Amino acid sequence: MGNGTNGPLSGAVIAVAGAGGPAGRAALLRLAEAGATVVGADNDPQRLSEAVDAARYASGGATVTGDTVDLLDLQSTREWAAHIEKDFGRVDGLVHLVGGWRGSETFTKTSLDDWDFLELLLVKTVQHTSLAFHEALQRSERGRYVLISAAGASKPTAGNAAYSAAKAAAEAWTLALADYFRKAGGAEGPTSAATILVVKALVHDAMRAERPNAKFAGFTDVKDLAEAVVDVWSKPAAEVNGNRLWLTEKP
Repeated sequence: MGNGTNGPLSGAVIAVAGAGGPAGRAALLRLAEAGATVVGADNDPQRLSEAVDAARYASGGATVTGDTVDLLDLQSTREWAAHIEKDFGRVDGLVHLVGGWRGSETFTKTSLDDWDFLELLLVKTVQHTSLAFHEALQRSERGRYVLISAAGASKPTAGNAAYSAAKAAAEAWTLALADYFRKAGGAEGPTSAATILVVKALVHDAMRAERPNAKFAGFTDVKDLAEAVVDVWSKPAAEVNGNRLWLTEKP
């Protein structure tokens, strides 16, 4: 693939939150291949360094770095955003891949401890990254905030109340950020965008290896998700700002 010096994202600086998971690994690699300078964050230093090394190696020496950041701490998240802009001169994107799931068999058995856990992981991290990065993203001529969400936010099931509500809150927060970009753009329209990529669930090679007979119907492969993330930059800001881009069938 080479290091993508003429890639579609050549010269762009993109931060990835939740970079250590399977979706994060795929995104780091695909963004690097597209020519971006990529800065990943994860709260697990081991997972993060493995993901960064893999992306750096596979993309032929693109600039991929990692920072261990506590995204549950607003000040730490702000400092992370500031240091990226200081080190690289700009920030053109934040891809939000912090995930997590807790569910129950029935609505009645819902544990509010699950809500407390998911609200931190799926809502607080979105609040913190958006508040930390929105001004830098607005300064970029191709700033993008990309939230990965789930179809369940629009059509919750009884056992997924906590998860779906947290995802719906994250979506609403991201759409408020989109309105900020819209207003900042004035009559000309937005120059930066906040957008939501919606999946049913994600699947990756290790999951397929563990369950060779499973169909994973309607699931999005993390490689296809990474491709969709890169595509967000190829569309005009006005087209993606405040929109949900569905990678699975709408419920």
